Amino acid sequence: MNALIHRSGLLDDFFRDVAPGFFIKPLHGDPLPAPSQIKIDVKENNDAYTVTAEIPGVPKEDIHVGIEGNVVTLRAEVKQQDSTSEDERVLRTERFYGAVARSFQLGQDIDQAQAKAKYDNGVLTLTLPKKVVAPSTQRLTIE
Repeated sequence: MNALIHRSGLLDDFFRDVAPGFFIKPLHGDPLPAPSQIKIDVKENNDAYTVTAEIPGVPKEDIHVGIEGNVVTLRAEVKQQDSTSEDERVLRTERFYGAVARSFQLGQDIDQAQAKAKYDNGVLTLTLPKKVVAPSTQRLTIE
């Protein structure tokens, strides 16, 4: 019964398999990727965390990094710019536009004053030093 309930039609499958590039529908902008599509790697040593995030095709001015305690938020704003001449028309564009964000929590608070960010060839590298927590002992007065 599940085989009967299918969103695409028989002709859609046929044209996709037989002539995938011939019948192209005009499309302007696909939906935004899911936040999990900002791929990250997080590494830790005794002093800091190193976060590497893939954010291709976004100018560094449109990438925002927020740090609040031990929560890091990455936000990228993607702008689609159409440039066509009079003798051409756009048949299909699969670039998305809008904003995408991802937050994650680290094991220890971050020293925001010492944090650094570098963006090169679509890869954002964050160096996030751990906040030094001085052991706090308080002497209680005995009554």
